[in-house]
Amino acid sequence: MAFDTILRDATLPDGRKGQDVAIAAGRIAAIEPRIEAEAGQVIDARGYLLAPPFVDCHFHMDATLSLGLPRLNQSGTLLEGIALWGELKSQLTHEAVAERALRYCDLAVSQGLLAVRSHVDVCDDRLLAVEALLEVKKRVKPYLDLQLVAFPQDGYFRSPSAARNLERALDLGVEVVGGIPHFERTMAEGAASVKALCEIAARRGLRVDLHCDESDDPLSRHVETLACEAQRLRLGDHATGSHLTSMHSMDNYYVSKLLPLIAESGISAISNPLVNLTLQGRHDTYPRRRGMTRVAEMRALGIPVALGQDCMMDPWYGLGGADMLDVAHMAVHGAPMSSREAIRWTFDAVTEIPAGILGLDGYGLALGRTPTWRFCRQQTRSRLFVFARPVCLSFVAARSSPARRSAKRSCP
Repeated sequence: MAFDTILRDATLPDGRKGQDVAIAAGRIAAIEPRIEAEAGQVIDARGYLLAPPFVDCHFHMDATLSLGLPRLNQSGTLLEGIALWGELKSQLTHEAVAERALRYCDLAVSQGLLAVRSHVDVCDDRLLAVEALLEVKKRVKPYLDLQLVAFPQDGYFRSPSAARNLERALDLGVEVVGGIPHFERTMAEGAASVKALCEIAARRGLRVDLHCDESDDPLSRHVETLACEAQRLRLGDHATGSHLTSMHSMDNYYVSKLLPLIAESGISAISNPLVNLTLQGRHDTYPRRRGMTRVAEMRALGIPVALGQDCMMDPWYGLGGADMLDVAHMAVHGAPMSSREAIRWTFDAVTEIPAGILGLDGYGLALGRTPTWRFCRQQTRSRLFVFARPVCLSFVAARSSPARRSAKRSCP
């Protein structure tokens, strides 16, 4: 039998070595040692780790690369970042948002990041950022899966036009319902927003992903309402709570009740270690809280937990580089999770687990899946190739030298 492409002698993330991967008709047709067959294209993967692409399940692409506009965040705090974004929104143009997003997508592809869930602010009545990112989504579709979340940044009830604009954004083609219950005026309004947003998702047959309890306040407990509504409306794994940072401040007795409710509901959780560790605990002296949610405890109950990047070079976070291994690395230190098993899990938390949260069809290294992957030199990671179906999109000769990074349609 002849195949379209065979990758020879690769190492897989599960530890298997010397594996050949054959592709036929745009799908993975075989994974086994020493496939005895011919192929139109043969790629020597000896000495390389072959893995599915990274997935960032929580990002804000409408704000990315806007660092310094209209000014820098002097305090480095979450609230000043939100205020800065409010100032910048009126100055945004369609062209500028799209240009920055496309630059970010190029960087993401060069890092092996080929799927992103981005929240997009709908509190601007022009829906300018929504329309810009919908255009970007179409332009990058051949090589990057971009999933958009209608996000009422200023509060679903708190912002006068947010409810109407969210529905408009969904009508335009945004796929996921977003929210920020802890930013509403009261806890009661926050809980009401969770109920309303989950009902919209259920009515439209969409996923829902809420910024939940991104706060140091242990009484911010909107994830409890999310779990309840997800179970009532049978949203299950179509519902996600992002951040959940207040959980690091909750007393253990309440958490012992909360976590089984989350597990029972079937919802997923997303922790964003780079930004959570930077922005939380700002009102503390010492001891200072780390700011990450209870990843290990949720994992122990079988709750799907993924890791997101959240921000890059924007009003909230002036650092970052679209590298999901940086996210995993920070989670190991911030949680902390330094057992061999936990370190291994962080790789799944930026690949397989977020792919499930996004509902990506054909993702992964298995028979019948789409051949989208990256492979890099083991140990040194000095050479990175990024493939999609299976055209070579990017080749990075040296991670330490960004000037040698290129997005190419054919490998050197």
